[in-house]
Amino acid sequence: MTLCRAAVPRTALACALCVVLIGPLLSPAKPTRASAAQRPSLVLIVTDDQRWDMTFAMPALQRRLADRGVTFTNGFVVNPLCCPSRASILTGQHSHSTGVYDNEGPFGGFKVFDDSSTIATWLNDSGYSTALIGKYMNGYNRRESTYIPPGWDRWVTFAKSGFYNYTLAIDGRTREFGSSPEDYSTDVFADRAVSFIRKTSGPLFLYWAPKAPHAPSTPAPRHRFAFRGLQPLRPPNYNELDMTDKPAWLQGWPEWTDDKARRTDRQRKQMLRSLLSVDDGIDRIMDALRETGRLQNTMIAFVSDNGFTLGEHRLNGKQTPYEESIRVPYIVRYDPLTNPGTTESRLVANIDLAPTFAAVAGVPAPKAEGKNLNRLFSSARRWREDLLIEHHGEFVPTFCQVRSVGYSYVRYTTGEEELYNIRTDRYQLANVVGSTRSGATLEAMRARVRELCDPPPPGFIIE
Repeated sequence: MTLCRAAVPRTALACALCVVLIGPLLSPAKPTRASAAQRPSLVLIVTDDQRWDMTFAMPALQRRLADRGVTFTNGFVVNPLCCPSRASILTGQHSHSTGVYDNEGPFGGFKVFDDSSTIATWLNDSGYSTALIGKYMNGYNRRESTYIPPGWDRWVTFAKSGFYNYTLAIDGRTREFGSSPEDYSTDVFADRAVSFIRKTSGPLFLYWAPKAPHAPSTPAPRHRFAFRGLQPLRPPNYNELDMTDKPAWLQGWPEWTDDKARRTDRQRKQMLRSLLSVDDGIDRIMDALRETGRLQNTMIAFVSDNGFTLGEHRLNGKQTPYEESIRVPYIVRYDPLTNPGTTESRLVANIDLAPTFAAVAGVPAPKAEGKNLNRLFSSARRWREDLLIEHHGEFVPTFCQVRSVGYSYVRYTTGEEELYNIRTDRYQLANVVGSTRSGATLEAMRARVRELCDPPPPGFIIE
C-alpha cells in the first residue's frame, strides 16, 4: 500500500435546518446551503469486543445516552470480527463490498481496506472538522504510522496497541507511552477527544474508539477492585451439554472445566472493569459537548465492533454466528429526533451508522448498503425483516447467515446448516434443520441466503 495518496478535493457543502430535522425522515435529498452553525455535530463511540449485555456496568452511558435516546435491542454486526466490522461501520457496506473479511491476510486488514470513501471523507468534504481518536484497523502499525487516511483532520490511533506500553500515531508522528497511571490509553484517548471538541469551531465528527474491553482487558488502577461480588454468568447455553445438533467444528469441543469457568469469570470481571474508564470518557465527552453549546444538536451513537462468548456453547471469543457474537450494544441519542429513554426492537446493524450520520448532516452516502435509522425515530412502518451476516474464517468455517426477526439461519462452506427459532429458543439450544415443522422456513431461509450472500465470501459456494 502506498503511503502517499492524492488529497480528496474539499467542497463547501452545507444543509438547511429543515434538511437536518426533516430530511432524514424521508428519502435522501440533495444537500442545500446554510450556515455551519446550524449543522449538527456527530460523535461515534466504538468499543472493542463488548457484549450487548455489558452496558449495565456503565452508568454514564445509561444516564446520558440511553435515558436520553433510543436503545436498539436487536443491534447486530454484519461480520463478527474487529477489522471487517470497523470497515462496515466507516462505509455502511457489507464485507463483500469492502473486501474486508478478516483481520489480516489476503482478505483482511488495513492494507485491503479502500479508505477513499468513508463517513470521514463524506463529512470532511462538506466542511466538517473530523477526528479519529482510538483504534482504527488491524494491520495499521508502525510501518504505516506516517499515513493519515483521507478525510481526517485529527488522527490519533494505535501504531502498537495496548492499555499501557503502547505507541500512538499522532497526526503523522509516533509517540511512545509507558506504564504510569496517566498513560492508561482509554484516559489518554478521552483527553484527546475532549481537547478536539473544545478547540474545534463549527460542526465536528468525532470517532472515539478505545481498546476496552478487548483482552487483556486491563482496568485503570481506580477500577481494579470493581465488581468483586459479581455473580457468575450462567445462561442455559453455558457449557452446553448436548452438542449433537451442532456442526462438526463444534461437536468435538471439550466441555467447560472448572478451571475454564474460573478464568472466564475473571475475564468477564476484567472486561467490565475496563469499561468503567470508557464510561468515564463518555461522561467527559458529554460534558465537553454541553460546555461548547453542542449537546442539544449532536447525534451520539454507541456501538461495539462485535460481541463475545464467555462459555456459551463451550466457546470463548468471537467470529461465530451465535447471538453472543453477532449482537452488540447499540444506542443513539439525538435530541431533535429521539424520544428519551425509548427502546426499539426492529433489526439494526453496524452498516446503518454511516448512512444515518450522512443523512443527519445532509450529505450523500455513496454506495452505502445500510439504512437511515432516523426513519425509525418517526415510527416508520416499513423496515428490514432480516439482514445478512457473513464471515470468512479458519477457526470457524466460512459462513453466510441470515438473521431475521424470528430466526437465525447459517450455512457453512462445509454444507452444514443451523436453524434456530429465536422466539422460542433464544439461547440456540435446538437446531431445527431436520424438523419437519420447520421445512417451509428452512427453504425460505436457504433462498434468502442465496439472494443476499452475493457475492459470497472467498471460497464459499452456495448451491
